[in-house]
Amino acid sequence: MAFTLPDLPYAHDALASLGMSKETLEYHHDLHHKAYVDNGNKLIAGTEWENKSVEDIIRGTYQAGAVAQNGIFNNASQHWNHAQFWTWMAPGENKGMPGALEKALTDSFGSVQKFKDDFSAAGAGQFGSGWAWLVKDKDGSLKVTKTENGVNPLCFGQTALLGCDVWEHSYYIDFRNKRPAYLTNFLDKLVNWEAVAAAL
Repeated sequence: MAFTLPDLPYAHDALASLGMSKETLEYHHDLHHKAYVDNGNKLIAGTEWENKSVEDIIRGTYQAGAVAQNGIFNNASQHWNHAQFWTWMAPGENKGMPGALEKALTDSFGSVQKFKDDFSAAGAGQFGSGWAWLVKDKDGSLKVTKTENGVNPLCFGQTALLGCDVWEHSYYIDFRNKRPAYLTNFLDKLVNWEAVAAAL
């Protein structure tokens, strides 16, 4: 089915006081995400994927072990990644973490801070472009992972609970080359923990 650019679930300037500027969201959502939607629609037109869900397209076109993925996968995966990314953030100070999620993170990582440290390390350590993830694995365990470029947990049968875009277009306007600072800010100020808990 055709890809559609979702509206942001908040105003473009709603995250500015939390470290993600209006300019960043205008570029990131309105231009970068829209490009994945537009290019993806062109690439799937007239193919076997034209009437498939974006999730089916991602799983069906991912090539395990490939150095570079194909264009259909790249655009479909990045469209899905970004559609989730906007919902994993929310305006408002001091967004509390639901108790069930806090317990799950503590049980899995030892503490919420250890989870944050592991997640930040994954994102900072991803060479070049990619994503850092909190996933529920097939056995139900929680893990922190990282993926290159547009690859996401759907490719490995995992459920994405939280993801952070570490492509430079996500942070360069606000943080320049300070990716670790962007990741810390994301976890401490931007994450919509209610959405993460709901996916759990």
